Amino acid sequence: MEKIVSLCKRRGFVYPGSDIYGGFGGFWDYGPFGVELKNNIKHEWWKKTVYQREDTVGVDAAIIMNPKVWEVSGHTKAFTDPLVECKICHERFRQDKPQEIQAHASNHELKREKAEWTEPKLFNLLTEVYIGATEPKEKAYLRGEITQGAFVNFRNVVDSTRIKIPFGIAQIGKAFRNEITPGNFTFRSREFEQMELEYFIKPNEKEGEAIFEYWKNQRMNWYSSLGIKKENLRFRPHKEDERAHYARKAEDIEYNSPFGWSEFEGIHHRGDFDLGNHKLTYRDEETGEEYTPWVIETSGGVDRAALFFLVDAYKEDEKRVFLSLHPRLAPVKVAVFPLVANNEELVKKAKEIYLSLKSEIAVTFDDRGNIGKRYYSQDEIGTPWCVTVDYQTLEENTVTVRDRDTTKQERLPVDKLLNHFQNKLAYN
Repeated sequence: MEKIVSLCKRRGFVYPGSDIYGGFGGFWDYGPFGVELKNNIKHEWWKKTVYQREDTVGVDAAIIMNPKVWEVSGHTKAFTDPLVECKICHERFRQDKPQEIQAHASNHELKREKAEWTEPKLFNLLTEVYIGATEPKEKAYLRGEITQGAFVNFRNVVDSTRIKIPFGIAQIGKAFRNEITPGNFTFRSREFEQMELEYFIKPNEKEGEAIFEYWKNQRMNWYSSLGIKKENLRFRPHKEDERAHYARKAEDIEYNSPFGWSEFEGIHHRGDFDLGNHKLTYRDEETGEEYTPWVIETSGGVDRAALFFLVDAYKEDEKRVFLSLHPRLAPVKVAVFPLVANNEELVKKAKEIYLSLKSEIAVTFDDRGNIGKRYYSQDEIGTPWCVTVDYQTLEENTVTVRDRDTTKQERLPVDKLLNHFQNKLAYN
């Protein structure tokens, strides 16, 4: 993890939030390459979940909603963690994280202090905000999950489109939680981004189970199709006493991370809990039947996915560090270099090639330092291909294309480059 954190800051993926003022716990800023990685993850998710399906539409709900939403959804009462507090330094820890509690106690033991703990107390994770220009202001909440935005818009979506059950509402957006112990880099943060699908079905036990299994497989296959090693992924069913207040059934997709198997997407059978609480029903126009739909949910963390894509792609050999990111996720697809930076003809030709590719794919131009250092710099960013313009280019209009993972090089005509890279991105 230290290597990942170092690379992320060094190469412009992730910085501590408000870094010049010492940071702010649980908040992170994404740099030039980090934001591209996140955007690519979200684009691939939206393409798979919305564009490539006929039964899914998208929404983008407000971050702050009427406080009644959170009362009706059960979050003001049930969205809590039991916490214990260290009586020596008053730090708080989640009761269900015994390893963190023990590690903290061990730190005190090194100072010849015996840690003592308070009784567990419930702590609500919703972040309060106050709305209004004058006093008294109205208390509201930053959303603790993006899910409710789909539910409160259920009737609007049905009335304003021709979509019929079974169908899904997809959404990507920020959520906020009063995490007491944020940690493991971006894994547990107070501000984070989610990508969620709420899939509405007619109440039926057999169909509900089948659709739950269908979406489990869809989501697992999506991660492996974008390069995460299958041996680093697994499902973990929730035990009855750990399921969220809304869930009839729940399973996590976990990644074998440097800090242990860790959840980064959940598949939940929410039954009719949400639409039932919001008193929302669906009327079948053909049969006239009216009922409260059930919901199968897929809820993934964009930040956690980005972290685990980076961890899984991180590789070292004797000469270099490189990120073997799937080409469609890579922040930069192609880097164009002149072999010699002070040769005007080479620089001019390299700029021409760079500009010819730039309007179609994510490409960068680099003429700093020697060619070897430029290769290694792009390797750390995860750029799949580097194009080098050399003296042979000026004679034959061909260039050298270097592959990031194998470091093998091939000679290609300049006029075939765009088609070559587009084919690679389409079929990788």
